[in-house]
Amino acid sequence: MEALSWGAILLAMFTQLTPVWIALVLTYVISIKYKRKLGLYGKLFDSTIGMIGFGIVMFWVFVGFFAGALDMIVTHDPLAQISGMKNKVPGTGIRGADDGLYAYYLLGGDNLARDIFSRVMAGSSIVVVIAPLATVFAFMAGITLGLPAGYYGGRLDIVLSFLANLILAFPVILLFYLLVTPEIRMTGMPQYMAVVLFSFPLVFYTVLVNSRFYIQPQKRNLFLGAGIVVLGWLYLSIVNEAGSKITIFNAIDGFDVDAGLLTVFVSVVFVNSPTVFRIVRGLAMDIKTRDYVAAAQTRGEGPWYIMLWEILPNARGPLIVDFCLRIGYTTILLGTLGFFGLGLEPESPNWGATINEGRKLLSVYPHPALPPAFALLSLVLGLNLLADGLREESLKD
Repeated sequence: MEALSWGAILLAMFTQLTPVWIALVLTYVISIKYKRKLGLYGKLFDSTIGMIGFGIVMFWVFVGFFAGALDMIVTHDPLAQISGMKNKVPGTGIRGADDGLYAYYLLGGDNLARDIFSRVMAGSSIVVVIAPLATVFAFMAGITLGLPAGYYGGRLDIVLSFLANLILAFPVILLFYLLVTPEIRMTGMPQYMAVVLFSFPLVFYTVLVNSRFYIQPQKRNLFLGAGIVVLGWLYLSIVNEAGSKITIFNAIDGFDVDAGLLTVFVSVVFVNSPTVFRIVRGLAMDIKTRDYVAAAQTRGEGPWYIMLWEILPNARGPLIVDFCLRIGYTTILLGTLGFFGLGLEPESPNWGATINEGRKLLSVYPHPALPPAFALLSLVLGLNLLADGLREESLKD
């Protein structure tokens, strides 16, 4: 079978990504139409840089959704090996392809005869799930500890700042390497860390609802009860290992998390939380001197109400920008871990592992390493542009 030309390859990939293009167009049309009602998100569409960054990020989000959840845009099984396709150039046809098999490797084959296009598409689902979720958990921990440290000061601030600086004193890559090594995993430390770190969303939600509805006990109890049941179930499902000796945990365990994935997740949260803590602490120390905070204190509002409903909303601009940038940093860290074969399964189609496999023959076959490297680069670039757009619009408020 004759190989496809580059024009035919690009057209075939464009066609394969049709659901992504449709989702992107609908997102832009709806967002632009109602942008005046969407707050800071709507203002993003007044910034050219922000729109470009948003488009790049959402492209990979939709790719991850359609490739991972719906299995729609991949042409082959990312783990499947087809005889005769080892290190084949982009556009190579598959000999004897049956009716149910896509006839070409659009971006060529790797050194194990797997389809690079499918691995890059499937690998995006790993990044767009782990990086944002881990960043959210890191922000929950950083905000929950950073607000009281900055607001109260004193010994609490000294102790928490010392612990944060102690973690930040370690080189990030070395700390990651130590946390995801098999020897550390065998000690059970990631599970113990997960028990502590993943409790912060529960604490944050409880304090948030209680401070907001403390004079409306019925509504407070309703929101607290419903939220704690859902979050508690998710919490126990994440931290509980399969086959736990505690029977009640197994009974309510909704899903099992791969040990390697949990280790990577915990490592990302642990490394990012101290930095978020320092940012939130600094913002709280600055904002607590404002007149509207003094007015809330004069009204008799409680400390947590002031922290969560007076200080935190007025710190949202820098925090949203940092959130986008931190997802980019996390994406790079995930790629680095995958490149060194740490944390995630070796055969996982994550971008770092795919780049590592391709770089071994880079001088002879450059095509296996370039697509995942470009995917990683483009997603981080999109997040940086999105953060610039959000910063630009938030400064106009």
